[in-house]
Amino acid sequence: MLRRAVLFILILVAVVAAAVSSEKVSYKNHRVYRVYPTTEAQLLLLKKLEGNTNGVYWYWMPPKGLNERVDIVVPPDHVGEFTGAMDVVGLDYEVFIDDIQHLIDNQNSSEEKEGWTSYHTLEQINEWMSSLGRQYPEKVESFEAGRTYENRTIWGFKLSFGARPRPGIFIEGGIHACEWISPATVTYLANELLTSEDAAVRHLAESYDWYFVPIFNPDGYAYTHEHDRLWRKTRSPQANSKCTGVDANRNWDYKWNVSGASPEPCSGIYAGTRAFSEIETLTLSEYLYSVKDKLFAYLAFHSYSQLLMYPYSYTTGNLENFEESVRKFFISYHRVSCLFINLSFYDLTQRAMSRRAVEALAQRYGTQFEFGNAAETIYLASGCTIDWVKGVLGLPIVFIYELRDQGNYGFLLPADQIIPSGQEVMDSLVAMFDEAARLGYPKHPPL
Repeated sequence: MLRRAVLFILILVAVVAAAVSSEKVSYKNHRVYRVYPTTEAQLLLLKKLEGNTNGVYWYWMPPKGLNERVDIVVPPDHVGEFTGAMDVVGLDYEVFIDDIQHLIDNQNSSEEKEGWTSYHTLEQINEWMSSLGRQYPEKVESFEAGRTYENRTIWGFKLSFGARPRPGIFIEGGIHACEWISPATVTYLANELLTSEDAAVRHLAESYDWYFVPIFNPDGYAYTHEHDRLWRKTRSPQANSKCTGVDANRNWDYKWNVSGASPEPCSGIYAGTRAFSEIETLTLSEYLYSVKDKLFAYLAFHSYSQLLMYPYSYTTGNLENFEESVRKFFISYHRVSCLFINLSFYDLTQRAMSRRAVEALAQRYGTQFEFGNAAETIYLASGCTIDWVKGVLGLPIVFIYELRDQGNYGFLLPADQIIPSGQEVMDSLVAMFDEAARLGYPKHPPL
């Protein structure tokens, strides 16, 4: 039955060349279907669907496990074959979003060139970063974090308050090009740390040095504005394939391609031909390695799902520093060890910080985030930045935010939610790093 369903799709799907057009891709009448696989055969079909159909179908929410939701984008001219394949394996489906283009057309609620009431282009964000150095030369220092396939610079900037070095926090945004809320939130956070007069935010800002790279994937981000709003990957051509790009968050050289990644170039989670095949990931890793002794924390921002997670993504196993975390947790909370017998797969320090952060995040607007190990909380994914930062650089505090929402808008979150998203995340960071300090982080002053 599974083989028949796969053949049904492959026979009906026409291979269309991915030629770059001067016109924007239209998603008129493209639907998002939501399905819940209940058998292994159904789950296997869904896992094969994207990579084996030359990118005709792709996931908003990829398959994770039985009875877990899967959101799939289906073009209007492939609805019949998709629903037919679902019927063959007995998989119930529902239309979750009826017309993606309608969401795209209504995403930007304002045409303002400045501020956080609309989403901005790569050029606008780069100019804003450049203007910070001119406006606050004593606090802001620009740096080149990497290069891209299309020969763009990956720009970043450091916020520093005072002459002496402070422990560093690195903030990553925009590695997946279509996730516009990520760089929007990252730039909002930077602006608040720089300008807010709130006492708690000022204390947070001035206690650390902050390294911001709002857009890890500039080529892809520019492409989402100029050609295809829902583009995800880098823009490098792939040998022997009509599909383009690599998932830059599956291409890092730590447990590369062991789980939750694809060898198929047309897949949205294509891992590349090898670790660091992409100039973006290679050069970014070189920059991160050059500043690793100045850092103790790393935060990555993605969308969507409303989750706060920590490494590892490639496995549900516990972290290397589990024993140290248990000791700190016991000392901090004066609990007896028998209460934690069932927590052997969790880093208790990260859990304590996560809990404080999501509780604080919910206070302002009631937004509910779940938290936990990334592999367990969302899905397996190898070759990710957070795993590389934890496994290679060894930073003690590493988190990934999956920002608003839970799927009603998905990657097309309206611009009027940028400021609320930034506000609630800032609330969470104040609580997170207050908890980190209470637990004794950072342990050592920066070099």
